[in-house]
Amino acid sequence: MDGFSNLQLADVADAGGYDADLAQLADLSALRRMVREQRAVFENAPVGIAVTQPDRIRSFNPRAGEMFGFAQDEVGSIAPAEVCASPEDYEALIREAFAVLAGGGLFEKSEQQFRRRDGSSFWARLRGCAVEPGNRDAGTIWIVEDVTEARQAMSEVQAIMTNASIGIMFTRNRVIRRANPAFCQMFGYAEDEPLGVSTRVIYPDETAYRQLGAEAYPQLADGRPFTTSRTLVRKDGTPAWVQMIGYQVNAKDPDKGTIWMLEDRTRERSDEQSLREALMENRAILDNAVLGIAVVEGGRTLHCNRKMEELFGAPPGGMDGIAVRSLYPGHASWKEARELSGRQFASGQAHMAEHEMVRRDGSRFWARLSGRLFDLAQASGRSVWLVDDVTAQREAADAILRARDELEVRVAERTAELAGANALLQEEINERRQAEARVHHMAYHDSLTGLPNRAMLSERLDAAMRVVASGDAPQQGQQLALMFIDLDRFKNINDTLGHMVGDQLLRNVALRLVTAVRPSDLVARLGGDEFVVLMPGIAGKGDAAAVADRIIDALSLACQIDGHSLHISPSIGICLYPDDGVDVETLMRHADAAMYQAKAAGRNNYQFFTERMNLAAARHFELESSLRGALAREEFALYFQPIMCTETRRPRALEVLLRWRRDGALVGPDEFIPILEESGMIMEVGEWVIRSACVQAMQWQREGLEVVPLAINLSARQFTHQGLVDSIRAIVDETGIAPGLVEFEITETALMQHGGQTLEILRQINAIGMCLSIDDFGTGYSSLAYLKRFPVRKIKIDRAFVRELEASTEDRAIVAAVMALANSLQLSVVAEGVETEGQYALLRSFGCQYAQGYLFARPLPAEQVASLLAG
Repeated sequence: MDGFSNLQLADVADAGGYDADLAQLADLSALRRMVREQRAVFENAPVGIAVTQPDRIRSFNPRAGEMFGFAQDEVGSIAPAEVCASPEDYEALIREAFAVLAGGGLFEKSEQQFRRRDGSSFWARLRGCAVEPGNRDAGTIWIVEDVTEARQAMSEVQAIMTNASIGIMFTRNRVIRRANPAFCQMFGYAEDEPLGVSTRVIYPDETAYRQLGAEAYPQLADGRPFTTSRTLVRKDGTPAWVQMIGYQVNAKDPDKGTIWMLEDRTRERSDEQSLREALMENRAILDNAVLGIAVVEGGRTLHCNRKMEELFGAPPGGMDGIAVRSLYPGHASWKEARELSGRQFASGQAHMAEHEMVRRDGSRFWARLSGRLFDLAQASGRSVWLVDDVTAQREAADAILRARDELEVRVAERTAELAGANALLQEEINERRQAEARVHHMAYHDSLTGLPNRAMLSERLDAAMRVVASGDAPQQGQQLALMFIDLDRFKNINDTLGHMVGDQLLRNVALRLVTAVRPSDLVARLGGDEFVVLMPGIAGKGDAAAVADRIIDALSLACQIDGHSLHISPSIGICLYPDDGVDVETLMRHADAAMYQAKAAGRNNYQFFTERMNLAAARHFELESSLRGALAREEFALYFQPIMCTETRRPRALEVLLRWRRDGALVGPDEFIPILEESGMIMEVGEWVIRSACVQAMQWQREGLEVVPLAINLSARQFTHQGLVDSIRAIVDETGIAPGLVEFEITETALMQHGGQTLEILRQINAIGMCLSIDDFGTGYSSLAYLKRFPVRKIKIDRAFVRELEASTEDRAIVAAVMALANSLQLSVVAEGVETEGQYALLRSFGCQYAQGYLFARPLPAEQVASLLAG
């Protein structure tokens, strides 16, 4: 701000915002009266007014002195920079203000921080105009309005909206103007990301978007709330069942926008229950309007600024001399306001209250009135009034309250409905919950041993690392250990004695591991004969070594299974956090590398990770390098396992299996196929498999053998390849095979990974005439709705459900349910992993059409299949 010289009364009139046309004053007495009025406005205005020059504050009214803590006798001794929060703030304000004032404009700033004489600070709305534009020495008039409390109130309102537990969005013309964190979280957006975006983004399609608009906005325009429940979509495309309540901020003025309250009811809808969450409390935030100012005496206005005239819809000068009573909608409201202000003025207080006012055209609005007497000794004398339109804020607050009340009523109604549900419905819900709990348990636990699986291990490991990293771990437990355990000689036992013995051995190992570790440790199974132990809260290697010794002792004892005395030993790799890695992937890789070092060191021991021992990575690299030339070296071969008709026990199809013979030895498919997928080589090798299988089928046909369909596995990675369908068509044309002799199998997990893309590819393959089936059905946690969408003709029950079919009533119930589902959808069913006559008999009793497993035949090379087809 600038300094000032003696304040001219005419300048004060401009500072108060009043237009006084001196040329029209009739005589000197009228001029003197106008000057006195302007001086009275300056002295009694409820806002601070000051006149400055570059180096000093020339004058200020009592309100400004009260704001800044200066006495009137200090005028002229105060530099403008003293009242700013800092010299930098002062310099920035001067540059910003005089860029406007120099051109004769009116400078306005909604918030500026100032400093009082006692050092405390406050926030104010600031307006200024130059006495003579372009001449800073002539002075600048400033109007300062303390907005500290209003600013605090705005912060509190923002906090309420931020912390609301339900989604709230404010729209105008169906464009999102404001959205609280709960809304962003509900739909998967970052903070402020949806602002300025059409609400079309949360609807599944254009039809749904238009339909809601057609239903909601006519009702909202009538002033009635609109309530509905719809399927909306999150940013990632997933659906959400959302209860919506909309309110027009002002039914008479739709352009003021709409408030929407949204609650995610997806879980309640699927479980047929309500979450009973009902706390919607917020209000729309509108900018503070520029204040209207009026001088009142004897119940009539003497002078009003232009903003006052705009508020009441009057032309310039049209507010001067009118009765204040005419600004109120009725005598009672005017009388109430007059009596309240009279009592406050009589006690020496300023008046501040909200009243309903009426414009010239008869429309009403709510205003916040602030009034102060010119002379406190004359309670009925002249006064100055500030008027601010607060209609929007009140309407928004009322709308939120109505929305909250409406939602509470809706929740109460829904609660009453649920309370009156009959016992049968409750039983069905309980059964569904139990089924979902079982499925959820399967998602986080190994189906064979009941131990946590890789998913749970990753979550627990990540959480344990965060505890250590945050410093919340006990002083004696500032590290954690991760153990990889591989069972030596397990593969030989499994291959020699069969999967049933191998599975029982794995269950026995799991029990021994849980017994050997500490109560706070987590034992998980990754698959096959690989186990992992997570040890949080250890002091160092000694703690981990002690547990590893107990594990070795526990697993070294012979296991008695089906009359066999089985001996195994563990190879254990150990790494520590944070010494050996700071993320889940690195720790898992390093523990695996240490485990391979333990195997290389003679097995039945444990090794701690060192940077030199990453043998697992070397093995992976070695296999990947060798795989890149395997196709050219003709190291791949096809094996075939028959799929038998359960009625005739004759082959009805052959599953095509890829084998790799490297350096004269077969490499397990579980070892090299993941590398093919990770490296992308699965595209080329997969095409070779399809072509070679078709060529072999045509060879059998030329030899006069009965050719049955070939079931070829397609990996999830192949479905990301744009040329898959074209490649299949080319192979059919090239080999001349009938499309009906080719079936493609895709796992349930792969089916769910790329739903939309997979659906289109499967439809194209189906259109060629090839059969499609879902492999490992029941392990992918898919929605039955998806099953109906895909053009599949066959499902394969995973061996996990067949393995315990004779002993487990739960597995029998699952298989029976799958059969019922397949029959209702007219799908064929193949049971995998059939190894006993008992399993075979049960499957036949369930109506299963096809079976596959060691009971009938192991995977065979092509030359042995020919004799099977001929017989």
